[in-house]
Amino acid sequence: MDGRILVKSEEEGSPDYGSPPCERPIEEYIRKGIVNIDKPSGPTSHQVTAWVKEMMGLKKAGHSGTLDPKVTGVLPVALEDGTKALQALLLSGKTYVTLMKLHGDTTNSQIKKTLSLFKGTIYQRPPQKCAVKRELRTRTIYSIQYIERDGPYVLFNVHCEAGTYIRKLCHDIGLLLGVGAHMQELRRIQAGPYTEDKLVSLHDLRDAWETRDEEQLRKLIQPMETMVDHLPKIWVKDSAVSALCHGAPLNAPGVAKLTDNIVEDDLTALFTLRDEIIGLAKALKDSASIMSLKKGEVASPERNVMHPDTYPQSWTSKNS
Repeated sequence: MDGRILVKSEEEGSPDYGSPPCERPIEEYIRKGIVNIDKPSGPTSHQVTAWVKEMMGLKKAGHSGTLDPKVTGVLPVALEDGTKALQALLLSGKTYVTLMKLHGDTTNSQIKKTLSLFKGTIYQRPPQKCAVKRELRTRTIYSIQYIERDGPYVLFNVHCEAGTYIRKLCHDIGLLLGVGAHMQELRRIQAGPYTEDKLVSLHDLRDAWETRDEEQLRKLIQPMETMVDHLPKIWVKDSAVSALCHGAPLNAPGVAKLTDNIVEDDLTALFTLRDEIIGLAKALKDSASIMSLKKGEVASPERNVMHPDTYPQSWTSKNS
């Protein structure tokens, strides 16, 4: 989610604390990283994540947006401290290339017309094999585009809200066409800020790790800050960082700059002036209000990511 940057207070971050993400020492860079894995067909998402963890000798790894075993494509795998920011990806939009097989004959024009009917809000009940409760729920299809057809096989692209079941979508499209259909193959090409053009294979990651090729590792592993590329952002003054890391709300005097696309109640990423992620917060005001306020709370913490001792304490606790 790109937004124009609004400057509230002209300040620069101190070079004495923290480190810009791309300048972190390689050990820290890996520990605070995420890999955009190209998931192969066969293993579960949990198995792929476990392989990355075992391969690199990590204490912790986690993924966002589980894919079925036969589904391939974008699987963001966070490494160690990077797992703290995974919440930012949970509700991000996903894009899939879908191969659907029709059970009967129909025209291309009818297929295109039917696909267009699914754009917008749809109702879905999770399939029986899913671990979630099978309650009827709404999901949003942001776009659905016909690509081509070869006999009973129809290829289309769908950009949708997180939690949309494409297998169920294909079934429902078949019902509306009156001929029946099922999902034949599925590939995810985008999950939040991660896209197909920057995928990393397990083999390439293993080779770079085994040779300890730092240059290659920095190419394959991205800073955890990329997990919030799609979110609105607030950069805070050095003096406010420690308090935020200890769970305090963000007050107006602590804001240095922000993007112009913040909406009240939005999940918002908080950054230092050296572009390090501090954590995730719920915006209590919109961008214009934050810019005009001189006091009062503007964001409430949702998830702390930064270690509390990274920046010095510049506040006094009530018990001290």
